[in-house]
Amino acid sequence: MEYDTIDVEAKMAKLQHETKAYLDEIKKLVVELNNPGQSDIISYFTYSLDISHDPTQESLCLGSYHVKNIGNKSITNPYLCIKISKESPFSFSGKYVYEDFKQSLKGPGGWQRINEKTNKEEYWLKPLGKSSIEPNEILSFSNFQITWSSEKSYGGSIMGFTYSDQIEEGIAAVNPISLNGTILKQGDEK
Repeated sequence: MEYDTIDVEAKMAKLQHETKAYLDEIKKLVVELNNPGQSDIISYFTYSLDISHDPTQESLCLGSYHVKNIGNKSITNPYLCIKISKESPFSFSGKYVYEDFKQSLKGPGGWQRINEKTNKEEYWLKPLGKSSIEPNEILSFSNFQITWSSEKSYGGSIMGFTYSDQIEEGIAAVNPISLNGTILKQGDEK
């Protein structure tokens, strides 16, 4: 009879373990149901580099920032921030307009910079003529440029953050761009 008791105890332990796993999964689903405003997005950079170590030439990072709605609800009033490291030698440029530009320059598919023109570290941008990102849709700020010269060693990063009505605190891009280079002077040890 001991063999049967051990077998029953093992089956009961297995059943208790399965029940706990099911309850944990149900709790997780209930939490998701109680957060109906939760949105699922992912933001990321794509870019290519042309790096020169000749101090008379500029180096270039040509990039795009993408926001993909991977959820099943619309993302409303999206905007983004591209942030350049303080004291980095990087210069940012891209296709965007300011609020005071002519209406004819503010076409759909364009972007408007919504922070101060004088700020060279943060570029807050909102899409023109686009107030939502539908499920499985991608919104892109395309073909921005980061330039710098290689006169001396350099380092810094380009970070991206996405905001919307559903994500007021923002969400960071999954792959910030990190650019670092060491320039050796003639006579320096390698």
